[in-house]
Amino acid sequence: MIPVEVNRLSKQAAGKFHTHHEETAEGFVEAVSHASEERGLRLTPLRKEVLELVAAAGKPVKAYDLLDQLREHHGNAAPPTVYRALDFLLEQGFIHKLESVNAFVSCHHPAEAHQVPFLICDVCSSAQEVCDERVAALIESQAESFGFRPQAQTLEVHGVCRNCRKD
Repeated sequence: MIPVEVNRLSKQAAGKFHTHHEETAEGFVEAVSHASEERGLRLTPLRKEVLELVAAAGKPVKAYDLLDQLREHHGNAAPPTVYRALDFLLEQGFIHKLESVNAFVSCHHPAEAHQVPFLICDVCSSAQEVCDERVAALIESQAESFGFRPQAQTLEVHGVCRNCRKD
C-alpha cells in the first residue's frame, strides 16, 4: 500500500519542490531580515547576531557553542540570552532544531512555514535539508489514515554524506 501512496503523492506533488534557498550566510540573513520586516517582527541586534552565527556555522551548531562565540563580543552573555534568541528564530521558522543532535541549523526557506526532513552525517556532522514536499505529504497522509492529527514533524535520517563516504 505505501508504494502506491508514494506514487500517488509523487504525481500530486510534482513540481512542488523547494528550489529557492539562500546559498550564503549573508544571503540567508538578508532573507530573514526581509521576512521579518514583511511580518512586522523585530529582529533585534542580538537575534540577528545569533542568526548570523548559526548561518556562518555551515553545519548544526549547539546553543552553548553559540554562547561561547557570543561571549567573545559580549563577555556577560548568559544562556537565557541565547535561548531566547533561538526560541524566537525557531518560532518564526528561520532556523530548525535537530533534536537527535540537540543543535540548530539555518532554514533554507526562511520566508515559508514548512516541515522538512534532514539527512545528518554522523562523520562530519553536516545536515542537509530535504526540500521535497512529498515527504511531509506522505507522513501527513499516513497519519490521517490512522486517524492521527500531527502537530509537528521531526524526521532526521542519520548516515554518511557523499563527502565522507569512502566508496
